[in-house]
Amino acid sequence: MIRTTQRRTLTLEAPEAPGRPAHVSAASGLVAVGSWLYIVADDTLHLAIFPREGSAPGRLVRLFPGELPLEPHARKAAKPDLEALCLLEPFAGCAHGALLAVPSGSTAARQRGAVWPLAADGSLSGEARAVDFTELYAQLTRELGPLNVEGAAVAGGRLRLLQRGNGDDGTDALVDLDRERVLRALEAGRGLGPEVVRTVRRWELGRAGGVRLSFTDASPLPDGRIIFTAAAEDTRDAYADGPVAGSAVGVLAPDGSPLFLDGIDAKVKLEGVSARAEGGRVHLLLVADADDPAVPAPLLEAVLEGVPG
Repeated sequence: MIRTTQRRTLTLEAPEAPGRPAHVSAASGLVAVGSWLYIVADDTLHLAIFPREGSAPGRLVRLFPGELPLEPHARKAAKPDLEALCLLEPFAGCAHGALLAVPSGSTAARQRGAVWPLAADGSLSGEARAVDFTELYAQLTRELGPLNVEGAAVAGGRLRLLQRGNGDDGTDALVDLDRERVLRALEAGRGLGPEVVRTVRRWELGRAGGVRLSFTDASPLPDGRIIFTAAAEDTRDAYADGPVAGSAVGVLAPDGSPLFLDGIDAKVKLEGVSARAEGGRVHLLLVADADDPAVPAPLLEAVLEGVPG
């Protein structure tokens, strides 16, 4: 069992709109760069930025134009459902790298992501630009059935996507995209199409509390391994929420084979992870989603000892 401690809750300087809470609730993806923590939430049009140290409130910056309904059911139907955030290396037009926000693809309205350049110190630079995942996701749907992409991480020559298969009939999978083709498409301002796909592999992660574990996020390590999170949510599909039986953290080898998986001590739905290797340990920052807009998402931390290589 992995021991976690809560560092803070994700409170904000101000809500995104009148009538909305001044906190992030549906935290879904996490990247730590420089002095900042960047978080995407699946129920907003914004990116959340928090100081990496301390507990000062965060702030929101807009990813997409427009407004979402306040009523929960209407908001769920209209939201872009950004589920993953990953760090990209420098490429043309993004001299210091960029953040790539990845949508779930679980409905036709959830196929728009965004790329945002970074400055040398890890802060945001310029403006976000939308990225169309429609053609890529059409190809993946043909191969996997209903999509729910929840994790993304760059490892070697791959941009690895983690597909979350909700319910007993769902399919968990590792989707390896060609990193260079993805970067060339982003440089040209094109959407991502089927030509970027290298391999698609299905996985079974086991169960927790009698409920099937499924991928929820990913974070790379320098040697090509990937730390991933998984949650056991008792739901029939990628749209409906359900009770959570538990969450786990695991490690994938550079070739995608599983090396390690263990549950965490908190009964939360882990949805985001940022990993840092130091002195034989892997230090984790984790965020969770309570599926309740009134509940602030927590920022947790944990340490993995002796992780297989």
